[in-house]
Amino acid sequence: MSTISGSTMRCSRNSQKVGTELKYRISAYFRFPCGIPTGSLSLRGGTMHLHSYRLRNFRRLRDVHVELASDISIFVGANNSGKTSATQAMQMFLSGGKDSFSLYDFSSHVWPVLDEIGERVGEISDNDVPSVSLDLWFEVGADDLYLVIPILPSTAWAGTLVGVRIELAPKSVPELIQRYRSAHDDGRAKAAALDNGPGDYVPWPKSLSDYLLQELKREYELRYFVLDHMQFDAAFQAVAGYEPLPLGSDPGGAAVLKSLIKVDFLNAQRHLADPSTATGGGRSEDLSKRLSRFYQRNLDQRQDDHQALKALFDSEVGLNKHLAEVFKDTLERLGRLGYPGLNNPRLEIKSALNPASIMTQDARVHYIVGGGAQPITLPDTYNGLGFKNLIYMVVEVLDLQERWKAEEEKRAPLHLIFIEEPEAHLHAQLQQVFIRNILELLDIPDEAGGSFASQAVITTHSPHILYERGFKPIRYFRRDLIGTDQITEVLNLSAFYAQETEHRDFLQRYLKLTHCDLFFSDAAVLVEGNVERLLLPSMIEKAAKSLRSSCICILEVGGAFGHKFKSLIEFLGIVTLIITDVDSVSLLPADHAGDDEDDDELEVEVEAPTAEAANEFDELLGGAAPAPAPRYGKKCLPSVSGAVSSNQTLVKWLPAKQTIAELFAAPDHEKETPQEGKTRVRVAYQTPVPVAWNGQNAELAGRTLEEAFGLENAAWCQSVDQRKLGLRLRGAVADPAALATGLHKRVSGAKFDKTKFALGVLTAPPEQWEVPAYISDGLTWLKAQVDLETEAELDGAMLGE
Repeated sequence: MSTISGSTMRCSRNSQKVGTELKYRISAYFRFPCGIPTGSLSLRGGTMHLHSYRLRNFRRLRDVHVELASDISIFVGANNSGKTSATQAMQMFLSGGKDSFSLYDFSSHVWPVLDEIGERVGEISDNDVPSVSLDLWFEVGADDLYLVIPILPSTAWAGTLVGVRIELAPKSVPELIQRYRSAHDDGRAKAAALDNGPGDYVPWPKSLSDYLLQELKREYELRYFVLDHMQFDAAFQAVAGYEPLPLGSDPGGAAVLKSLIKVDFLNAQRHLADPSTATGGGRSEDLSKRLSRFYQRNLDQRQDDHQALKALFDSEVGLNKHLAEVFKDTLERLGRLGYPGLNNPRLEIKSALNPASIMTQDARVHYIVGGGAQPITLPDTYNGLGFKNLIYMVVEVLDLQERWKAEEEKRAPLHLIFIEEPEAHLHAQLQQVFIRNILELLDIPDEAGGSFASQAVITTHSPHILYERGFKPIRYFRRDLIGTDQITEVLNLSAFYAQETEHRDFLQRYLKLTHCDLFFSDAAVLVEGNVERLLLPSMIEKAAKSLRSSCICILEVGGAFGHKFKSLIEFLGIVTLIITDVDSVSLLPADHAGDDEDDDELEVEVEAPTAEAANEFDELLGGAAPAPAPRYGKKCLPSVSGAVSSNQTLVKWLPAKQTIAELFAAPDHEKETPQEGKTRVRVAYQTPVPVAWNGQNAELAGRTLEEAFGLENAAWCQSVDQRKLGLRLRGAVADPAALATGLHKRVSGAKFDKTKFALGVLTAPPEQWEVPAYISDGLTWLKAQVDLETEAELDGAMLGE
């Protein structure tokens, strides 16, 4: 490791350089309060970075591969999807040691396996007993190859990926089983010797898992292995029969990893003092103390304490001037955060030294309010938590970086920082300020040398943070079930970005407008328009009440654009209900050129020819079948013979049919998308239902939600009291067919106000109207899917996240 030491020694610096670099970096962070110009970022000095890591048998992360970007990665997902576990595992394996683990860190499926092994008769091999492991894969360029020599798998190694495995495994399987059975038998013998026998009492250990709850630290140890990437497939799964090479004891696996990577964490619970409490709480600290520690560790402190003491006795002017100079650039940049209001407070740092405790008092942050020769100064506790939290995170991240660089010859070339939920206490604009500039905050100036790199991983529940970064940094943690076991799969959205070239720009722009709630929800509902979005909460209350307790993302996409979400929804594997309209039209002659002044006329994309028809065309005419030309159709009732749907979601996604007759005849399984043996997506649209009117009954379907609602709530909608809905027809309506015709004309008319209809329904007591059958059926299906996952999550609550 002398080579590594020689490299890091070149990056040592004195305290004056540290202070200069700090001012450069924190001023660069706030130089562009509205965003950093494209091309200005230079996060890493070298090419080495952590490419990915794989966790096995750790909590709900039964077997996940997490790919990281070379600069910043963002972990997102619904609650209890494993984001925190994915960060805590890195901390535990790389810095916690084996004592930081307990049996509760093992995946739930491991427990019954352990208990079966404890009861097994016969030989038990080392591979039979479950272990927890972490595979680290480093991307290494030619210039940084010398850094990873201790973990190269062989002298014939070629490529850019080198790997290390850390495994928490039994020290000795035979001794583990022997000690467990001895304790088991001893406990049973002592229980049997009790007066009146053991009764219902079962002594410890009841099972092998019960034994390891107490004895894991004694029985398990951390082991280190070198991995050969040539023995792994494209998904980073080892080929059958591969046995990794144990990493030697000199200098040892832990020492080798420490020389390669330093991992730091900025937790969500930052415990900044709140002025609403007298002391801020035992775990709280104010901003002044944090800045004071940062000053003591990293900034250019006053060299002549005697002069400072003299200045203190005369006046505190000298020391205050010193503090102002040291923090000048810092405070100027902090002042550009865009804190809301016309009278934004300014910051000032004043000395709190006194003769009794000259070197132990903290410097204090004050907020300057107002102007003039004697402005009012307030302590830092009198400003909002959001503003203080942003400053706190900036200083904390810089402190982590400075401490990493201060290690000098022991400094690891790679620094990985996990930042948990930076949105805490921050409003939307401040969240965007932070995430826009985080890379500049971590930037290393040129003097740092060539082989040092920084990576950031952010876990968040904030759609505003995703708004700023787009698809590429996102790593989506998807919850799933295998039997009754809760597991997680981690999806790399940069892969989706690369493969989805047709609709990705549309999707990114749309999700920015809707704040990306999709990535944090338990399920999604894609609706036709504003009416469905307004009415859906009330309909959920009536048809599937338990969904109110779930995180449901409602996306207003329209029938013409819903199919553009197909690739993203199927990639994420999120449970999704599509509520859309059948949108029936009667096709006009093929040579009809369209009439822009006819509101009932729509352009219709007819189905492309089937593969069989295209081949037949090719054989007969000696050429490829032409692309279908646009056709035009007029809005019509679904009952019109030969009607087709203009809704591209129904034509191109589910159930992938165009004629109304085919849509009505489609069985349930054609309205669903199975994925990995489970139904993930279902479409709901209008189909014929019983309609009663004027003593007569008929099977009818509406063309839109409003028509369906009017048919299935006929008596209520036609009453005088409900004129505000806009569905009441004038004159006598003879039968259900006449009712359907009248509603169609009313809803299709230019004067019909859809929003007024929705608000009219909302103002009425929900018990007075019924949810249209197609929506009720869809919500019932969605409830069943979400309830299944919810029950499993509650059963596995002991696993946490």
